[in-house]
Amino acid sequence: MNSPLKIKFRQRKQPATILGLVLDSGKLDGVVLRRTNGTLQPLQSFTAPLTLDLLTAAPELAGREIRNQLNAAGVHERNCVVGVPLKWVLAAQTELPPLPPADAASLLQLEAEKGFHADLATLQIADSRCALKDDKKLVLLAGIPKTHLATLEQILAAARLKPVSFALGISALQLAGDEKAGGVLALAVGEDNVALQVSAGGGVAALRALEGAMEIEGGRRTLHTDAVAREARVTLGQLPAELREQVKCIRVFGPRELAQPLADEMELRFEPMGLKVETVPVYPPAAFNAALPPNTAPSPAFSLAANALTQPRPAFEFLPPKPTIVERLVTKYSSGRLRTTGAVAAGVGALAGGLFLFQQIQLWHYRSQWSQMSARVAELQRIQDNIRQYQPWYAGNFRSLEILRELSLAFPETGDVTAKVITIRDDGSVNCSGNAQNNAALLAVENQLSKAPGVADVHLEQSRGNKPPIQFVFNFKFINGGAQ
Repeated sequence: MNSPLKIKFRQRKQPATILGLVLDSGKLDGVVLRRTNGTLQPLQSFTAPLTLDLLTAAPELAGREIRNQLNAAGVHERNCVVGVPLKWVLAAQTELPPLPPADAASLLQLEAEKGFHADLATLQIADSRCALKDDKKLVLLAGIPKTHLATLEQILAAARLKPVSFALGISALQLAGDEKAGGVLALAVGEDNVALQVSAGGGVAALRALEGAMEIEGGRRTLHTDAVAREARVTLGQLPAELREQVKCIRVFGPRELAQPLADEMELRFEPMGLKVETVPVYPPAAFNAALPPNTAPSPAFSLAANALTQPRPAFEFLPPKPTIVERLVTKYSSGRLRTTGAVAAGVGALAGGLFLFQQIQLWHYRSQWSQMSARVAELQRIQDNIRQYQPWYAGNFRSLEILRELSLAFPETGDVTAKVITIRDDGSVNCSGNAQNNAALLAVENQLSKAPGVADVHLEQSRGNKPPIQFVFNFKFINGGAQ
């Protein structure tokens, strides 16, 4: 429903700590991440079994089981990003010509009605767009039944969790827009299926859950690598030629005992076609544009949490939008023109008063904070002013003291040679004048100074008189990094 009144509130600050959760196939995977100064630090990481089915069990019981597992792992973070099962997703492709945004939205709605065998009102739909020639785009429409998402929200509420995003684990492991060299076919080995995603042209071009590729017998998983390779070839063949030619890499995620055999099979099938096949045992150093702990193994839960802390939005967002207070009021009192007008007017008045009150509360809060810190700020300002005033008088080295040290060591302790004027220039040249009792003592000083570390080009510039006191002037060059 389009609201007649739209007010833009201040956006909520992005949390610094978040819980990444993956709920699928009777297992709960979670990672708590904190972002501090461009570094992602995992606080907790856990894996636990789930005995209740998310879609058939009572939401209160399923939520209580999840809360018990979180308490056992010591997790108390409420904000979470949840990886929804890929098998919930319905996908359809369509080509979008260059159109104005309003016309493009109408065309995509018509194509969605054709592509999905369900009422669009029952689906939460997200899309990803891949660039084609002539400003055209290949649009991948992904939809999840709203009943599934509503049940998931009830379960999370019962577990005392607050979802900030519903996304896909495979799209978090392999971001659509991070490959400059070409497209990527990503395979993520899960508990009972293999997730497949093809990213090219700046978006996601294909998305599938390969259900028949995994068999579980007696608690042991068997992966049919030939079936995965066959489905991957079929998926690539269904793409437009210009997107298919961009795919240069096949990337396999998952436990090594399953990912490596799958990578070997894909290498046999696709390397002759010019595709590079690789596994991802650890995250690369530049992942998520943040520093990570070394040798961090990739996982959907970690990637979901990291993307939530570093990326503006996921490739597919399935979290239903929350109506604002005004929209709820308008919906409640929408029967009758007078009631609608009165409700909107009352809402506008209350909202305006609330905004002024909120502004005043913020002013009181900031004034209180300033009164507490004003004395410390004044002290810091005084220290900073002193630093600016006296800093030019203090150099970062002790060159002058080093020069005087070498001179004092070269002059005899008997007092036969004494200095009257010592001039030290910025370029390291030193001029010294004084008196000597005899030429032998003066030559001994010159010889001793020539051997000093950091001293070069010692030259007796002037010497007057044959009887004491003999006046002299000599100069030398002091090289930085001499005496320490």
